[in-house]
Amino acid sequence: MADPRGFLKSGRQVAERRPVEERVRDWQEVYPGSAGRALLPIITEQAGRCMDCGIPFCHQGCPLGNIIPEWNDLVWRNDWEGAIERLHATNNFPEFTGRLCPAPCETACVLGINQDPVTIKNVEVSIIDKAWESGLVRPQPPEWLSGRTVAVVGSGPAGLAAAQQLTRAGHTVAVYERADKIGGLLRYGIPEFKMEKKHLDKRLEQMRREGTVFRAGVDVGGEQLTADRLRERYDAVVLAMGATEPRDLPVPGRELAGIHQAMEFLPQANRVALGEEVDGQILATDKHVVIIGGGDTGADCLGTSTRQGAASITQLEILAEPPASRPAGQPWPTYPMIFRVSSAHEEAGDRVYGVSTKEFLGDEHGNVRALRLVEVVFEGGRLTEVEGSEREIRADLVLFAMGFLGPERPGLVEQLGVDLDERGNVKRDATYQSSEPGVFVAGDAGRGQSLIVWAIAEGRAAAAAVDRFLTGSTTLPAPIAPTERPLVV
Repeated sequence: MADPRGFLKSGRQVAERRPVEERVRDWQEVYPGSAGRALLPIITEQAGRCMDCGIPFCHQGCPLGNIIPEWNDLVWRNDWEGAIERLHATNNFPEFTGRLCPAPCETACVLGINQDPVTIKNVEVSIIDKAWESGLVRPQPPEWLSGRTVAVVGSGPAGLAAAQQLTRAGHTVAVYERADKIGGLLRYGIPEFKMEKKHLDKRLEQMRREGTVFRAGVDVGGEQLTADRLRERYDAVVLAMGATEPRDLPVPGRELAGIHQAMEFLPQANRVALGEEVDGQILATDKHVVIIGGGDTGADCLGTSTRQGAASITQLEILAEPPASRPAGQPWPTYPMIFRVSSAHEEAGDRVYGVSTKEFLGDEHGNVRALRLVEVVFEGGRLTEVEGSEREIRADLVLFAMGFLGPERPGLVEQLGVDLDERGNVKRDATYQSSEPGVFVAGDAGRGQSLIVWAIAEGRAAAAAVDRFLTGSTTLPAPIAPTERPLVV
């Protein structure tokens, strides 16, 4: 364990962000230097707060099963090489999760029962950032090749995790991505201020040196590569294309100009932030922006709109405002629904809770000019409108950030003929295999919209299932079953 009395001597400290007035003028990460470097001066003390709790519930809170107490202890002892070895044992990409995961491990921390929990997420990203700087992250090519081939469709966290594991097992792996560059939503959905793409590019270079082949700009299921040709070419296929079918809001006025899905807006902004040119870019500059949806994607739209110079930003949420502290009905170690403030919320914008959009109102040119809202409450498990609460708010740009409904059906999913579950996701069995033999499913395509840690965990588990399918056995770790749920919600 770490310092036996660390949690008694030190309070929780997290990495300090750059001043708001500074960071909103650029697209760099909100932490000075990097998230990991920002905490290095106090990281040993913070890792030392990890206590000898007997049963470390942080393991259960993390879908990856990260061995958190062990790498906290190693950081406290200044053994950074040992710490990154323990971290990589369960997580292929801690530089991603350390920046993007909402840290359900921290809400399951035993110390969090009556104190502030250990800064697990900050310790994690400090370990991997220091490992990269120290040259401790090296390619791990296989000792021999199996002669078997695997296609991974989708290059988000699930696809990349599956590909890296299968490559290291000796299989010849090709990752297909329909966008022009590899990375999926890690590249074009996550803004630079949350994760600079240099972290993604370093990991992709490691994977290339290990032997993984990347094929960007290929729409699998289209004319370039049909499902039949894919099955003929590869011994196994892993579907990891995510849940990309966006939830829409079919109310009067939906056809007005200026109403867009978040994933129309964010990828364009990311491209421009990376120095690319985008014709007809959707911009928030000098506009009154309304974001419908209160989750992480909505916060990404908020931070992006702030940096583009929006005149005002309002984020709408249909649920009531959550409490500031853990409610009695969501006890430790569950993941509580509480009021959280992201870096984007610190910078600008208003949050409005308990409202539903009734209609989009337009001007004489067919552009959206306002939303008509009504206040709502949940009574008896049903949504009820508050009589007399209707009002209008100005809007020149409306962004939908209401989540996703599963993978796109036209194209590859339909061509493969795989079964879908009742939620519209690709159905799979206990081995991550779909109804079509040799076709496996990992991440949001099978689970539905979820967290990055679930995507990586499922990519690793699916890789073990594919390895067993191809060779009859496997030494790859399989952290979770497709139906497994953690203690957190």
